[in-house]
Amino acid sequence: MLRVLQSIYTWVQGILVDAVIFVYGSIFSFVNDKVANVAGQLSTSPADFSPGIFSMIRTLSENVIMPIAGIILTFVACIELIQMVIDHNNLANFETWFIWRWIIKTFIAVELVTHVFDITMAVFDVADWVVAQSGSLIGGGTAINADLATQFRSSLEAMNVGELLVVLMMSLAVWIGIYIISLIIWVTVYARMIEIYLTISLAPIPFSTMGNKEHSQIGWNYFRSLAALGFQGFLMMVCIGIYAVLIQTITISSDIISTIWGIMGYTVLLCFTLMKTYEVSKSVFNAR
Repeated sequence: MLRVLQSIYTWVQGILVDAVIFVYGSIFSFVNDKVANVAGQLSTSPADFSPGIFSMIRTLSENVIMPIAGIILTFVACIELIQMVIDHNNLANFETWFIWRWIIKTFIAVELVTHVFDITMAVFDVADWVVAQSGSLIGGGTAINADLATQFRSSLEAMNVGELLVVLMMSLAVWIGIYIISLIIWVTVYARMIEIYLTISLAPIPFSTMGNKEHSQIGWNYFRSLAALGFQGFLMMVCIGIYAVLIQTITISSDIISTIWGIMGYTVLLCFTLMKTYEVSKSVFNAR
């Protein structure tokens, strides 16, 4: 009878050991996949991220926002001309050069508005190139070795059934926590891209103010906001690089729970830093 009970106990113990190792392996693989996915999304341009959305945004901008920008540009150009006439004593001190200056400034303003999408995409092309280059330097360093889970076996086999049940429950809690954190990271990355789409949809309006000295600050601030959004991806990649360095310091110890909570702690840190990157980028580019 004791032999039968011992066999059942050993059988249950083996199942729990395999279950814990399976959960840990799933956690490692899940974290690896999600971090790699984030790194891949960051190096994707707005046009490639979702061609359908990008096409819709461009169509709306060119057909709805562009006429409004044209009206603003006309108004700004008229104000500029009136101001120049007043400054030259109602043409009493007429000089042809200031008329040519007004024509050239207006021409440049019209060209900026006409090619606004090319200009905004150029900003993101530069930012995406920087992100891609930084991503190639980080490489596959974000990966946790999934084989680490099998190294727990000797420590797990030394535990009794009660201890294994506690470890399994805590492992499941950590897996659920990491899954929730990964959703927050996913929302952060996709929210950035949606903000980019919303920002570029209104691009013609701030660009239409670039021809006037008094109102050009609107356009320049918008341009700085574009740069901040673009290089936010670089800062996110830096966060992933820091995470990669930290995660490679994970070592297997007899304290299994401490090891897995350490992984979760680094993942929480990654989530928090990713959410702060836009504020840092805005402060660097002095964007409001």
